[in-house]
Amino acid sequence: MSQLIRWGILGTGRIAHKFASDLLLVPGASLVAVGSRTQEAADGFAATYAIPNSHGSYEALAADPEVDVIYISTPHVLHYENTMLCLQQRKAVLCEKPFAMNRQQVTAMIALARQQEVFLMEALWTKFLPHYQQLQELLAAGTIGEVSCVQANFGFRPAGTAPSRLTDPALGGGTLLDIGIYNIFLVLGVLGKPDGITAAITPAANGIDEQCIASFTYSNGAMAQLYSTFSATIPIEAHIFGSKGNIKLTNRFNEPSSRLLLSKDGIHYEELPVAALPGWGYRYEAAHVTACLQQGIKESPVMTWEDSLLLIEMLDKIREITGLQYNK
Repeated sequence: MSQLIRWGILGTGRIAHKFASDLLLVPGASLVAVGSRTQEAADGFAATYAIPNSHGSYEALAADPEVDVIYISTPHVLHYENTMLCLQQRKAVLCEKPFAMNRQQVTAMIALARQQEVFLMEALWTKFLPHYQQLQELLAAGTIGEVSCVQANFGFRPAGTAPSRLTDPALGGGTLLDIGIYNIFLVLGVLGKPDGITAAITPAANGIDEQCIASFTYSNGAMAQLYSTFSATIPIEAHIFGSKGNIKLTNRFNEPSSRLLLSKDGIHYEELPVAALPGWGYRYEAAHVTACLQQGIKESPVMTWEDSLLLIEMLDKIREITGLQYNK
């Protein structure tokens, strides 16, 4: 594979636009193709970012011989079939979170990537952001000692008519897969797999979770509390409490605008400097995937397949406990 990695984007929604604009900032990456459900949408997207090839179907994009890797930005329920389509055409894939709707689908995706010997990674962008990388360095250095508790909250009340991806059970709507996943991802990155889980939801009239709360417990005594909601707009913050101090990730903790606040006494906090590059924040994961492909790496050493399997396992477990179901 050449050093210039040729990217395609599958889907032309809001996140696809942000990813495309950030991809233009990544050395060694070239945005050469886009695919949509209609030629009109593909042409419009291509014109915005000077993309040479636009395709009026996902199948045409996956078959494009000029594309090395495809970023998938479609609704949750389409991730599995879109990823499998691209892998079958031996295209590397960066697929938006959640990777798929359940562990069975994720397992099948990974198996096909292994069989085809192509790169596959879940696009959980937060893991590549500077403030999250710095958080991991602080924890590894023992800056706040042994972590005893993590609290993560993510919620907002949609203004006006909420988009269907948030409210439609046929699209995997509800808080868990859209925003609750960030709470779970964060705790897994700090405390690892829990030994016990309890959870509850406030169901909307159509069955999706309007609110979700989960508690993780660990054999060493550590605990985590995770809350996601569409019922209220709340600070999207995370707090990590340790034996030697605390770390607060400010609103929004999953985005590059978040700041790290460190306290040694639990009262007074100092802001730690975080270096960030221009863009929306998607350039970091895009640069990582580009580097992996340039080096011939088939699985990310940062967002591994085991990471994705554990994350979807936790999502499945919360659904099982709460009885949460989707239409697909």
